[in-house]
Amino acid sequence: MPPPLLVCLLIFLAPVSRPWSVAVEAEPQSPGAKPRVFPLRARQVPAGALPRPPSKLRFHHNVSLTVSLAVGKPPQNVTMVFDTGSELSWLLCATGRQGSAGAASAMGESFRPRDSATFAAVPCGSAQCSSRDLPAPPSCDGASRQCSVSLSYADGSTSDGALATDVFAVGDAPPLRSAFGCMSTAYDSSPDGVATAGLLGMNRGTLSFVTQASTRRFSYCISDRDDAGVLLLGHSDLPFLPLNYTPLYQPTLPLPYFDRVAYSVQLLGIRVGGKPLPIPASVLAPDHTGAGQTMVDSGTQFTFLLGDAYSALKAEFLKQTKPLLPALGDPSFAFQEALDTCFRVPAGRPPPSARLPPVTLLFNGAEMSVAGDRLLYKVPGERRGADGVWCLTFGNADMVPLTAYVIGHHHQMNLWVEYDLERGRVGIAPVKCDVASERLGLML
Repeated sequence: MPPPLLVCLLIFLAPVSRPWSVAVEAEPQSPGAKPRVFPLRARQVPAGALPRPPSKLRFHHNVSLTVSLAVGKPPQNVTMVFDTGSELSWLLCATGRQGSAGAASAMGESFRPRDSATFAAVPCGSAQCSSRDLPAPPSCDGASRQCSVSLSYADGSTSDGALATDVFAVGDAPPLRSAFGCMSTAYDSSPDGVATAGLLGMNRGTLSFVTQASTRRFSYCISDRDDAGVLLLGHSDLPFLPLNYTPLYQPTLPLPYFDRVAYSVQLLGIRVGGKPLPIPASVLAPDHTGAGQTMVDSGTQFTFLLGDAYSALKAEFLKQTKPLLPALGDPSFAFQEALDTCFRVPAGRPPPSARLPPVTLLFNGAEMSVAGDRLLYKVPGERRGADGVWCLTFGNADMVPLTAYVIGHHHQMNLWVEYDLERGRVGIAPVKCDVASERLGLML
């Protein structure tokens, strides 16, 4: 049975300062350079046929940063999802030229390689084709001698394509050449969907945008409103953002289940309403195989905890909220197959979010507090008599199944999150995105 239609939340960017480019051998931005600032807006598109790496959840909703780029010569305008949890950038490639039947994608936007004079396929013998960072490494097509790639879909199918290079640019920035996957499968369409032609991978792998463009620091604020988010590319030493940093975690030896190109941090503990959960440190740390790492991922909606930690959180949250919320009491129900700490709330009324105990994730040097409206999520279309169903926005990773802790974008709302690759750390600071945007001089 195919999975239901999923909703993908995309944040669109329009540059308000000097535009930036994708480069294979770009010069790193100097620490004194002014960061490039982008305002963000949220849109919804269906995600049922969205190509995702196998490590991605098959059912989640996404808030991903997206950017409008010009690709090829003459330039073709495309919109690409900006994802910190993916490596390979890719474009939906039409087989025909402009105006032909094969040039149109299901969403109305795709890249036309035959119309670009600078497009080039990546040969089998290239360094890019030997990359082993991807979940499904590239392979050589013996017939065409081109480097083939495959992406997993939300419904379990795959999209095949080939590695290629072309020139990428925004505005009047010099176009620079970058490698990407030229894929043949298009998105599903919807009446109010937004056309997107690809994805810009932002993890630390050799084929990611971060590595190819020598981007050493970037940061963002995901808003709980549709029009107040912001993204900075480059150094962002801003005095009104007192960031607390936690180091990126990397094991000394390669481990089979540890994703070494993800943004991994050390989860040290969890509090519910100020009460520390009795979770052994060994439960929160990667084991001898690498399973159990904690990843910060803007491409996953909710936060997922491994079984023992999730059970402790569920028991304590139910205990502290018993006077405030009646539990759903249906052991067979799990929203999105993994969120089963659920409650009944009278239809048409919001839950008492302000009175709920916050859940705080503790890291080495920083913490992330989830409170108020971010704690519960209303399950669309689910009713129990006159009551709606609301679920805690933490899921059981064992039910997915996942072998890692994943901190999703829903719990990054109204936080400034900085990825500092120079110093190997992630910075966190609570801030209202609209306030941050105003301080940065943006009129959103």
